Amino acid sequence: MPSVPRLFARPCTVVVCRGCCCGNPAKQPGTDPGGQLDRLRAAAAEGGFEVRTSDCLGPCDQANVLVVVPSAEGRRAGGRPVWIGFALDDDCTAEIAEWARAGGPGAAEPPLALELQMIRAPRGARTRSGR
Repeated sequence: MPSVPRLFARPCTVVVCRGCCCGNPAKQPGTDPGGQLDRLRAAAAEGGFEVRTSDCLGPCDQANVLVVVPSAEGRRAGGRPVWIGFALDDDCTAEIAEWARAGGPGAAEPPLALELQMIRAPRGARTRSGR
C-alpha cells in the first residue's frame, strides 16, 4: 500500500473547552486554565499533535472538559473521540499530552489514571478535527 501523503496524515487533536465553567478560574478555584492551555500547546509543538479550543463542549458539571480526537491513523484503527472530564491538575494535563503525542485513541492505549476521568459525550455532541 502506498504511503499516505503528509497532507492527509492528520495528527491527534486535543480540543480544550474554554466556556463559562472550564475556562474560568473563579468557578474552578485553585486551577490555572490559561496555564493548562499553555502547557498543552507547548507539548503539542514538541510532540506533533494539535490543540484547539471550543467555546463550550457541554457537560459543565464535569469541568474542565477536553476531547482527545484520534489521529488519521488512530481513526483508521477504530479510534473515536474520547471525552475527559475533571481535567484540573498538572498530572492529568501531562497524561493527556503523553497520550496525544502517542497518537491518541486507536493508536495508543490511554494512561490508566486517565481512564478514570473519561466521560460520556453529551447527547448530540460532535467534535470535528478537520477545520
